[in-house]
Amino acid sequence: MADFILEEVRFDKDSIGQITEELLTNYPIIYILHNTDKRRPDAYIGETDQMPKRMKAHLKDLRRCKMTQTLLIGNQDFHKSATYDFETKLINYFLADEKYKLQNRSQTKQKKTANYANKAYFQQELFPRLWETLRAKNLVNHTIDEIENKDIFKLSPFKTLSTAQQAIKDEVLNFSQQALSDNQHHLFLIEGEAGTGKSVVLSAIMHRLADLAADKSSPFHGVKSRLLVNHSEMLKTYKAIAAGLPNLKKNSFDKPTPFINKGQEVDIVLIDEAHLLLSQSDAYNNFRQDNHLSEILKLAKIVVCIFDSKQVLKVKSHWDKERLSAVIGSELKLHHFHLTDQFRMQGAGAVIDWIDDLVDQRRLSPWPERDGFDFQVVADPSRFKDMIWEKDQILGLSRIIGTFDYEHKKDGNSYLVDPGGINLPWNSTVDNKTWAERPETIREVGSIYTIQGFDLNYAGVVIGPSVDYDPEMDRIVVDPNRYMDRGAKVRRADMDDDTYAQALEQMILNSLNVLLKRGVKGLYLYAVNPRLRDKLLALQAATKSTEE
Repeated sequence: MADFILEEVRFDKDSIGQITEELLTNYPIIYILHNTDKRRPDAYIGETDQMPKRMKAHLKDLRRCKMTQTLLIGNQDFHKSATYDFETKLINYFLADEKYKLQNRSQTKQKKTANYANKAYFQQELFPRLWETLRAKNLVNHTIDEIENKDIFKLSPFKTLSTAQQAIKDEVLNFSQQALSDNQHHLFLIEGEAGTGKSVVLSAIMHRLADLAADKSSPFHGVKSRLLVNHSEMLKTYKAIAAGLPNLKKNSFDKPTPFINKGQEVDIVLIDEAHLLLSQSDAYNNFRQDNHLSEILKLAKIVVCIFDSKQVLKVKSHWDKERLSAVIGSELKLHHFHLTDQFRMQGAGAVIDWIDDLVDQRRLSPWPERDGFDFQVVADPSRFKDMIWEKDQILGLSRIIGTFDYEHKKDGNSYLVDPGGINLPWNSTVDNKTWAERPETIREVGSIYTIQGFDLNYAGVVIGPSVDYDPEMDRIVVDPNRYMDRGAKVRRADMDDDTYAQALEQMILNSLNVLLKRGVKGLYLYAVNPRLRDKLLALQAATKSTEE
């Protein structure tokens, strides 16, 4: 395993000119330009195989020339594909480390590093060594494990996109360039279930639009874009990303109601978690129009929505094909895309199918094959808590989350989930940090509103009293009377009794669907209702006896 060759010098012509090490001057390297004169200093990360020429160009750049230090990183194993890969990885990790504000802009074309020689060696052995070297030099603060558990890292606009994700990003940008000058309004609807990487695509599009808007030579120069999300926790993450990049601004990210009430027209609006948009007025929350989407379409020429009908969590946000068609009408141009590949739950294809059977068919199928994904039902609540706490000690970012079946008020008091069993308080809130990333929340239970849109390494899901098993019908049954999210259950005038009852039950199943699809490495279940718990344990035991 080759050692790194590092050279750190002042970023000026004379210091750069004194570097004679051939591995740094004429071979592929990584470099980091940075300064130290700000509370959050600037940094720029790049790669080159012509270091003197590249540094000369940076010294002429009005922004780069203000850097005071440069760190050159060489290795005899480096080749061009590897340094491309390391450049992207370092940008992602530096952004999530939050020590520096990066000057890196979005790339015009995604660099192809999918299958290069000895990729596993570079990513699994060499990159961790490099990161620890940077930590030892106090260039970065957090460990790789800490970085990879942060929401900023997972939503980074520099993430390498899949072929399908990249195609959607390119299509939206290319079409938007043409559509900005026509006389019509356009709606891009990107559909995909939980874990299909929808938010990463939107993050990449927003970042690219911000960079192009600042580029005087771009057709997008001066274009005003906004990203909206009706989700407080996700809004924190987007604003944190904006704080670390040059052209993204925190005020370009907002919730739908404040954006609508300001009444300021923009060119492009991106909407993450569009299934959370209100589909009726909500005077209590200062929204008095018919629905969010119609009002946003009035304020933007192009609207791009990320949507999943199986993640609608409130009756006042109930959307169906008829309601959406009424908003679209005949004057609006609709462009429809689908994302299908699952990126969150690793090796869990059969488990995802099992969850879909539960939510869509209300059927408990035989216990699925796990293929490396840790899927268990636990009989004892104390053991259930210990298992999640143990995983958090080892991997981090493991939390207990649950269906909204217990009283939860924002009045400063503590409200317990399943006092006779789980006996933990509901989630607390802090303004500037997402719930799952705060260490103290390991002793809390997160509601659907803390975790929707986010990953956990291990998810411990408490299935509360609203969801049960009927042995005579051999199916899942739902009791909305046991569901305690009163804001989600508010009756709407445009629904008859049957439609409302169906919407309410589906909403509860949707919330369960979201909770069950949070874990990247594993999912542990604890069911409060004895009949459901016994059925799940029996299914699990039957599989174990077959395996033996």
